Amino acid sequence: MRIDELHLAIAKGELDQKIAQIIGNDDVTRERERYFTLIDQALEAFGDGDYHFISSPGRAEIGGNHTDHQHGHVLAAGLNVDNLAIVKRRDDLKAIFLDPHFPRIEIDLDDLLIREEEKNSSESLIRGIASKLKDMGYLVGGFEAICDSRVLIGSGISSSACFEVLIVEIFNKLFNEEKITAIERALVSQYAENVYFGKPSGLLDQLAISIGGFTAVDFKDPSKPVIENFNFSFSDHGYELLIINTKGSHSDLSHEYAAIPNEIKEVAKELGVEYLADSSLDVLLENLSAIREQVGNDRAILRSLHFYNEDVRAIKEKEAVKNNDVEELLRLMKESGHSSYMYLQNVYAASAYKSQSLAMALCLCDLLLKDRGSYRIQGGGFEGTIQAIVPHEMLESFKESIAAVFGENTIITAKIRPFGTAAIV
Repeated sequence: MRIDELHLAIAKGELDQKIAQIIGNDDVTRERERYFTLIDQALEAFGDGDYHFISSPGRAEIGGNHTDHQHGHVLAAGLNVDNLAIVKRRDDLKAIFLDPHFPRIEIDLDDLLIREEEKNSSESLIRGIASKLKDMGYLVGGFEAICDSRVLIGSGISSSACFEVLIVEIFNKLFNEEKITAIERALVSQYAENVYFGKPSGLLDQLAISIGGFTAVDFKDPSKPVIENFNFSFSDHGYELLIINTKGSHSDLSHEYAAIPNEIKEVAKELGVEYLADSSLDVLLENLSAIREQVGNDRAILRSLHFYNEDVRAIKEKEAVKNNDVEELLRLMKESGHSSYMYLQNVYAASAYKSQSLAMALCLCDLLLKDRGSYRIQGGGFEGTIQAIVPHEMLESFKESIAAVFGENTIITAKIRPFGTAAIV
């Protein structure tokens, strides 16, 4: 749509239904203003043209903490917190991406080779995505985009995957008639992060963001993940999902994150397999003494033990969601969080032991909730955010107690978004 047509469509409420689904609320008045602001910014920066809105959500990892990269099971959910971009195509191969939170991005897509100097940058992700799409036979081209990011870097709801899948959808909408599937979007995004960005991530974040809703995934064959999607809401069962930002960023802790799969690979090697999912807990326990001596790293062993128990737990969590058994789900989520803390050891970085904001938040949840609700680490860990599932009647007092420690505007009351990254118009 041209700028005036887009503005009129929003003013007349033609996008209200889709917007309401995104934010999990029928009161879209404030959200309309966000769209109007982006329209004004696009007109000023790029002039008129045929524009589209694309929304990409953050994600909550419900179960399966660090199981995806070992070909295990996960349970995740798309959130109503999103990055919203207004985009239009260019006639050349220049990609321009503007976001007031970050430096201007401008790259030429006529060169799609890996650049070492671009590692760990947004530029590398765009270049990597374009390269992979081209290899798959899809079209790529230049574009102009302005984004309002609410999934901020280091926040623990997967800003990198949110950005990656958004970029894939830009190419999908502008050049490929939306033929790129949700699974392909995730795989392309993961490729760019692994190969061009240089971070050895699994596929959990990208899939949860690309698909939306409650998503259970079996990664036995990561190229063909088995996916089940569920309509489930904590709110319908008397609880709210809170994302608590402890104001610590894990964006500079990639080495701690990478150590987890790297250490687990050492154990898998001693088991005679490439990934832990190709062996079993029984085999590890039977050979524990010898493997422990050979690996020489007890943390690697503990992290592997976490995997086997967490993998089974993720399957049980999926069944709890399928059966609408919220109490069993909450029990398993808390159990998962305890395993991450004790065995996976990703609640704080050993190299920065004085900074334990996640541990502090988890302790407060334990003290405040007691035997009610649930709480656990959110995502990759080390810094960032935790989850708390809080009964409605405890919500306000809980928020006040958390805000008193971590400050105002540190709590997101999140809703489960029923669909993933998508072009709104």
